[in-house]
Formats: sequence, structure tokens, C-alpha cells
Amino acid sequence: MTACRARLAGERGTALVIALMAVLLLTALGAAVIMVTNTETKISANYKNSQEALYAADAAVERVVQDLLMVPRWNDILTGVSQSAFVDGTMTEVKSLPGGGQIRLDTATAQLQAESDASAQWGANNPQWRLFAWGPISDMAPGTTIDSPMYVAVWIADDPAEADGNPAADTNGTLTLHAEALGPDGTRKVIEVTVARTSSTEIERGQIAQRGQEELNQRARKAAVQTPGKSLTNMQMNVGTGNLAVQ
Repeated sequence: MTACRARLAGERGTALVIALMAVLLLTALGAAVIMVTNTETKISANYKNSQEALYAADAAVERVVQDLLMVPRWNDILTGVSQSAFVDGTMTEVKSLPGGGQIRLDTATAQLQAESDASAQWGANNPQWRLFAWGPISDMAPGTTIDSPMYVAVWIADDPAEADGNPAADTNGTLTLHAEALGPDGTRKVIEVTVARTSSTEIERGQIAQRGQEELNQRARKAAVQTPGKSLTNMQMNVGTGNLAVQ
């Protein structure tokens, strides 16, 4: 009994207990630091993929706008007669995405159409989506190296603002573009724009989803300075306000 009390009253082994507790504490702190570092790395990677996908979808829109300039009858697009030169095989094939994963574009088209039909926002003028362009963003510009794992697809439909009740016929020279970009880890970005044919060879764009303010500012600064076909006889600028006057 006396020997047992002596052992309990002694301090032998205390240093070992303290050392073990310190090791456990440092291990927990190290694990927390590692977890935070991994989380921050994933957040940064996801943000990078998200921004890259947004730029890829926007690039796909720009590519398709150039193709639209070469199509004299936009009704041929709405009926599926005309397609972009930027296509990656047939839409019924299973596509392997550069960033991992697979997609069937005919299934994606059916899903997009189902979402539009479910909303029934425009009734008989609801968009009837036609797949127009699709493929890896790296193949968009032949002869140019584009280091990106994004896969893009663009669908086109009639402008739902029309009231003709026929989504397969364009009567006002305006179409709606739906562009999607797919990337690693399930990254997906969508851009929708309306494009209108003008009297010149240009196409006027109107953003209806996911567009930065910068383009709106640029569009606001583009004021007409003369009537098309009329000679510019006199132009003055007000130094105080910066307004441009044309006579």
C-alpha cells in the first residue's frame, strides 16, 4: 500500500503525458492547416474553371455570330437546314469532354427544350432549339493553339418576342442564342443573347444573361454620328460636356 501511494504521489511519467498531449495538439493543428490549404486550392481551381468556362461560352457566341453573317436566310437555321462549320461529329455520338466526363448532345438538346416547354412563358412562341455549333474550344480556331479543356455547344431559336405563333419562322430578323461551356469537375456556364440583323453587315447583340457591365458601357458609348448614306458635312464637339453634334 505504501509503495502504491508513493507511486501516485510521485511525478514520474508526467513529462511523457505532457509530450503526448503536445504531439496530439500539433497534429491537430497540422491537419487543420492541410485541410484549409486543400480547400483554398480547390476554391481557386473552381473559380478558375468557372471564369474560363464563362469566357469559352462567350467565345462560342462570337464564333456563331460570324457564322450567322454567312447565312442569308435565318429560317434555314430554325428548320435545321443550315449549321455552323464548327461541329464535332454528329449530335447523337457520345462526346468525351476534354476536362473529363461525357455528353450526348441530342440528350442535352431534349433537356433544354423540356426546360423551355415547362416554363411555357411565351405560349405558341416558345423557342424550338436547334443545335447549331459544338466542339472543343481548342478546335474553334484552326491553326491557333487554344489551351483550354472546355467543350462548348450553341443552340439557336427564334426570338420569343415575336407573336406570329411559329417558332420555325423568323419574321423580324432576330434570333436567340443559348451557349453552354462544360469543363472539369462539372463546371458549366450558360450565356444567352439575342442577335438582330441590321441594315449593314453587322449583327446587333443584346445580352439577356450573364454579361458584364463593360460591354453595356461600350454599347452606350457607341452613338450614331450620321445617317447611313448621308455625307458628313459638319461635326463639332462640345469641350465642356464632350457631346458630339453632327449637322
